[in-house]
Parts: sequence; C-alpha cells; structure tokens
Amino acid sequence: MARTGQPSARRIAAVERAIGLLDALEHGGEHGTNELARTTGLSPSTVSRVLATLAAGGLVEHVPATGRYRLGLRLVELGGAALAGTDLREVARPHLQALVRATGETATLSAPAEGRAITVDFVQSGASVQSVARLGRPSVAHATATGKVLLAFGSVPELPPEPLERFTARTTTSRADLGRELERARAHGYAEAAGEREDDLNAIAAPVRGVHGELVAILGVQGPAGRFGPAAMKAAVPALLERAAALSRTLGHRAEGPGTARAAPGH
Repeated sequence: MARTGQPSARRIAAVERAIGLLDALEHGGEHGTNELARTTGLSPSTVSRVLATLAAGGLVEHVPATGRYRLGLRLVELGGAALAGTDLREVARPHLQALVRATGETATLSAPAEGRAITVDFVQSGASVQSVARLGRPSVAHATATGKVLLAFGSVPELPPEPLERFTARTTTSRADLGRELERARAHGYAEAAGEREDDLNAIAAPVRGVHGELVAILGVQGPAGRFGPAAMKAAVPALLERAAALSRTLGHRAEGPGTARAAPGH
C-alpha cells in the first residue's frame, strides 16, 4: 500500500469504545459499569472488559471500596508529555485565523512574561492598511485589553501604582476605576479597551487557560475605532470567547463559566 503521509481512514472499533469511555469519565468522580453503559450505549459486559484493559494500563482506576471507576493518574503523565511538546503559536494560529474570518479584524496572541503580556503572534486583517500589532510588543497593564486580562486573570500580585500613566483622554488613571473594570472582566470572561493606548485603536481580549486553570496566553481582537466601534466589539465577543475556550481545551483546561474565572492575588 502506498504511503500518503496521512492517517488511515480505517478505525479500530475497540479503540473507539475505549475513547468513548474515557470521554464519559472526563468530568471527574466515580462511575459504575451500568452507568457508563447507559452513557455510552455499550453493553455492560463490553464496558467491563474495556475498563479492565484501561485499568491495566493505568488510564482508569478501579476503586475497590465502591466497585466503581475513575480516571487514572497515567493520563496526567501523558498529558504533561503532550503539553511539553506543544508549540503555543502553532496550536493557536488556526484560532487566530478563525477570529480574523469571523470579525474582519486583526487577531493577536500574547503570552504573560514578568508582569507583562508580550505579543508572540498575530494574524492581520485584510482590511487593515497598517497593523499596530507587532511581535514582541508589550501590553500596558491598565490601558490595553490584553493588559487588563493579565491583571484580571493572571498572577500579577497587585495593581499598578498611582498615578496611572495617561496615554489618551480615555485612559483609565484611577486604581479604583481600574479595579471595577477588572471585576467586570472577571464576571464576563473578557476585557476591553477603547482608545485607551492609541486614540484610534479599540480591542477586546480573553484569557487562555492551562491544565490547572492558570493563565497561559491571551487572545485578542483589535481594529481601528472607526470600524471596530462598540457595536462591532460586542458582536466579536462570542467568537473571541469561543476561540479562547477551544484553545484552552487544547492545552488541557476543562471549561468553566466566565463568572467562575480565577481572580489574580491581591485584587
């Protein structure tokens, strides 16, 4: 058979059944054989055989006291190995491209670094003559959507000291006002900045989570104020949150509602 470099289209039914059982167990807790049979549509005898095989490999764990099953610690080891070889920019790029298609504006990827968020990749809107986004550009914590996400969801120990630097007439310069903005960001799962660093630049941004819920990256959408105004920003939010959640899942995070997002210490 000729080699195509592509995965085979043929699938192994036993492996698919094992994956289905792991998916049924992924929300945590212990589950019985009959319960898993109802969830997956498999017969109890099939579920029992597959679980025994998975338990032998450490992928699930049998709890003798209850006779039920839960996910095994071997999955943590495998997940860690997979993440260690993950290039954040590579896995994020399809989401950046999707955001540009959905919003018509430039999409950015930033990474937390020493109390700042640094732009590590972006996909420019085809409608932009010149993009403000550039690799290596640091955020301003109180005057950019990306910076506010870092403050609201990251591990920055405290808010910037007053007086907060004014960049435009719309820059937030009060710590109290900034604190209220961060609370809104935590409640809704994203932050926004309208003409706060540059007069003609508006942006929204959302956190990307890792396995333990930590902030590992920030997705953003930005555009000129004349085109990416309040209505367009609001319309772009669902796509932004969807892509941030999808990228978080790829990095091992299990979804939470925006209201349950973790606040940074000291806020």
